Amino acid sequence: MVFSACVLMAMWATGCSDKKPVAADTAVVDSLQVVDTASVDTLDEIISEQPMPKAADELFDDFIFNFAANRKLQMARVKFPLKIVDGEKVASLGKKQWKMEHFFMEQGYYTLIFDNMKQMDVVKDTSINNVVVEKVYLTKEKVEKYMFERLNGRWFLTSIRTNDMVHNTNASFLAFYQKFASDPEFQLESLNNPVMFTGPDPDDDFSTMTGEIAPETWPAFAPELPSGFIYNIMYGQKYREGNQKIFVMRGIANGMEMQLTFKRIDGDWKLTSLSE
Repeated sequence: MVFSACVLMAMWATGCSDKKPVAADTAVVDSLQVVDTASVDTLDEIISEQPMPKAADELFDDFIFNFAANRKLQMARVKFPLKIVDGEKVASLGKKQWKMEHFFMEQGYYTLIFDNMKQMDVVKDTSINNVVVEKVYLTKEKVEKYMFERLNGRWFLTSIRTNDMVHNTNASFLAFYQKFASDPEFQLESLNNPVMFTGPDPDDDFSTMTGEIAPETWPAFAPELPSGFIYNIMYGQKYREGNQKIFVMRGIANGMEMQLTFKRIDGDWKLTSLSE
């Protein structure tokens, strides 16, 4: 079972003893997937020469990947002067002051938080006209919200709002997650016994395997989780404090995905399942 764990977790790890997320290709355009050593500036120039398909405005995920990789497109899709709200302070940012925002493209994966499985379907909803990309600074306990609106069929960044993490609807879970991701002892204490596991069968490419992870075998399965800051995309779903959170890590270009389900049991958050 431990050997299988090493194989199954390889998508996020370099090995059982050195688990780090695999950096996915960050290029959006197919022709750029062969470029590995070019600088970010060079990639920006190459990508900017590629027009975004009109269909990309239908699905926000398609838009945001192009927006984060294409400097020319990004400058055209920010509503300048951009409204900046930090607590009670309100300011504006001009075009000359704007710096290219790559969001999660450079790390090769992004993270999402949902209350339940049904909420995950909203990602494919093409009727959504308002989306918020949250940049959560866990150690600083701050949340930057990039507010996107679809205007006349096209997505635009219309404002950025910053608040203390304590005011976020997911505040309780975010505080727990930061400690879970950074403190190995606390992580062990926060495991349900057992943790249910579902993943690809290393002996059959078309099958999955299920099982139970006991606390003593957890180190062989434990993924490397981001603990400094994470992203969350709100596709219009309405969060509530609730007693369940599904934390998702998705590879940008490699099709990999990992889901960690947490439930509040007797007042404490516990990891109840891990699936890939």
